[in-house]
Amino acid sequence: MKIIRLLDRENNICFGAQQEDGSVIELNGGLVEGFELTQNRATVKKLLAPITPSSILCIGLNYHFHAKECGLKTHEFPVLFMKAINAVQNPNDPILIPTHLKSNEVDYECELAVVIGKECKNVSRENALDYVLGYTCCNDVSARDWQIHRGGSQWCRGKTFDTFAPLGPCIVTTDEIPNPNVLQIKTILNGDVVQDWNTRDMIFDVPALVEFLSGSTTLLPGTVIITGTPHGIGMAQNPPRWLQPGDEVTIDIEKIGKLTNPVMNEK
Repeated sequence: MKIIRLLDRENNICFGAQQEDGSVIELNGGLVEGFELTQNRATVKKLLAPITPSSILCIGLNYHFHAKECGLKTHEFPVLFMKAINAVQNPNDPILIPTHLKSNEVDYECELAVVIGKECKNVSRENALDYVLGYTCCNDVSARDWQIHRGGSQWCRGKTFDTFAPLGPCIVTTDEIPNPNVLQIKTILNGDVVQDWNTRDMIFDVPALVEFLSGSTTLLPGTVIITGTPHGIGMAQNPPRWLQPGDEVTIDIEKIGKLTNPVMNEK
């Protein structure tokens, strides 16, 4: 099932199931209790981020070739940082370049996002995917100047400005993606393919990440895990290719779809 979250023509926020013909069937229920198809068609006035996360756990340096392009060694354990939920942005709504805490080095990162559907703690990699509802696209937007030079060695300031975590367009349930580590993943910037790789290059695959992140830690339903980006980031280009007002950036993941956002300056 492809689950979307939407604003209908009466301005109600609800969930729907995206059909192959483009139509949407209303869903009853929710993340915790589960979803059930109704007989009603939904009219999508606006597409929203498919989930309001309970938390956003982020993995850095999780693709072999990305580590190589950054000149960094890989680690024994996954590198964890977090984004605040204020960073979530809807499909088609703008990524805002910070102007108050000004950044001149805003970067894109295509990432596979894992949505936890059931509370879990201390799970093994063998049953880790039993706790996953499904997968969506994420753009881990990053202000590199704040991440690297002004953050006191912590990444969160540069990673968690408003709009820095676009999600969407849908959550594809695990029955349609039994193996999340065989998916093509791309970033398209103004029509140029700037990242194009496969999730099989992850250093720590999705089951390993769920196992690690649930270690001595309760993952609540609605936890979103973003799993790292492949090589091709703007910072690694020569010269660097930073996001600019007027740009359009699309994250495209096989079996999930395309997440597109324009880029604007913060007012």
